[in-house]
Amino acid sequence: MTRSRVRLDQPRPARRRLLPEYDPEAFGRLSERVARFLGTGRFIVWMTVVIVAWVLWNVFAPPHLRWDEYPFIFLTLMLSLQASYAAPLILLAQNRQDDRDRVNLEQDRKQNERSIADTEYLTREIASLRMGLGEVATRDWIRSEFQDLIKEMDERRLLAPERDEGDR
Repeated sequence: MTRSRVRLDQPRPARRRLLPEYDPEAFGRLSERVARFLGTGRFIVWMTVVIVAWVLWNVFAPPHLRWDEYPFIFLTLMLSLQASYAAPLILLAQNRQDDRDRVNLEQDRKQNERSIADTEYLTREIASLRMGLGEVATRDWIRSEFQDLIKEMDERRLLAPERDEGDR
């Protein structure tokens, strides 16, 4: 009894599946389109037109052409069927929208964190520049120092002639 060796460097042969395969993204996009249509006024108008036509036909048509007599059980069944498909499709579309919102919120949060970090960095830089400017001579400070020197020199000139006269 010999077993064939399993080759790990090659993919396995494709197996037959019992269930059909489908693209979840394509199905999700379809569900969003259906949910978007179900939430419009156009859908409500068309649904109203179909129901009114259904009821009028089954009330006023010749008896042998009517397919749903007065209690309109078949109409109720069709509306229930439509609702049973619409509800999960709407929920699926909402879940996909929630996922997109979650991703967008995460990206916004990261962007806000970067903005806060940049703002804090710039605040520290401005504070260090202000501290550095406190040690630098400004034009006004130099001007006031020159004015003080001029006053001091004028006072010395006024006092110097008096000393010169006293020395003589």
